Amino acid sequence: MATIRITHKNAAVYEVTVDDGRGSTTHEVTVRPSDVARYAPDASAERLLEASFEFLLEREPKESILRRFELPIIERYFPDYPARIAETISR
Repeated sequence: MATIRITHKNAAVYEVTVDDGRGSTTHEVTVRPSDVARYAPDASAERLLEASFEFLLEREPKESILRRFELPIIERYFPDYPARIAETISR
């Protein structure tokens, strides 16, 4: 299992580092309060990001994850993202 580290950089920007023991990748992700309200209203932005990266890593290698993106873009690539992330957060 990969280690996911999240650092709040400023305003709505977070740095996410994924380390799978064979190397790491760094990603800059914008998560607005409206994103948290939409996808995980009872969670923090950090928890939403952690669950989102777990979701992504189940579907693709860390190297395939965009290096810079806004959280809602995940839904474009994976239409089941909103339902799956809500399930994960509610556990």
